[in-house]
Parts: sequence; C-alpha cells; structure tokens
Amino acid sequence: MRGMKPEAGESPAWVYRRYLESGVLGFQRCAGCGAAVFYPRVICPFCGWPDLAWETSSGHGVVYATTAVYRREGDPYNVVLVDLEDGFRMMSRVEGVPAEDVEVGARVTLLVDHEGDDPIPVFVPRDEGR
Repeated sequence: MRGMKPEAGESPAWVYRRYLESGVLGFQRCAGCGAAVFYPRVICPFCGWPDLAWETSSGHGVVYATTAVYRREGDPYNVVLVDLEDGFRMMSRVEGVPAEDVEVGARVTLLVDHEGDDPIPVFVPRDEGR
C-alpha cells in the first residue's frame, strides 16, 4: 500500500511519526533494489539508492526473538524482535501478555499506543479470526 508524501524538507523521522500519529506504521521501500527499509533513512542501506518511497505496513508479523526484562520494582516487561510481513524486522514489545509468556513464532498485530504525547508502536497477539 502506498503511503503519505513527505512535506518539503521533512525528515524521515518526522514522516514516520506522522504515520504513527495516524495509527499506522510507515516504512520505506527502495526504488533501486526493492528492499523494505526500516528504521526510516535518507538513502537505502542495502544499495545506496536515494529514492525511497513511503508505504503503509500491514501491521502483521511474527515474533522472531523475545526476552523478559526484570526490574527491581514493578512487573517485568518483554522486548521483542518482530518480522513484519512487509519484509523488515523491528524492535518493540508485546502488550496484553505476561512478559514470560511471549513466545517465538507468535503471530502479532501492530497497535499504536501512547506514552505521554508520543505515539509508540507495540504489538498484541493476533486475533486469528481477522
């Protein structure tokens, strides 16, 4: 799916934030080699091509790796690497599941949460009925 256009002089980080503010995950695709590029950049890290088009992610992925982080105080939280169907991997967390119960191979869906005024991409277990 094609994405929103960046405004003149707008950095890739700000375009990415606008995507999140609208409730979706944006990423770039290289016009030179076709690679999915995430985290947003100004040139393709795979081939060096400067023409990166914005696309909207499906938000569906699979947990590639997970770990539970324990703190002195408070409940543990998880840190995951998610392989998205769009062809890139990103670091995030899975919400709605105890940290110790997140499993490699779990199917997840993007949810844009908020921490203060900042939109944060997190994942939730995928409802297989959708």
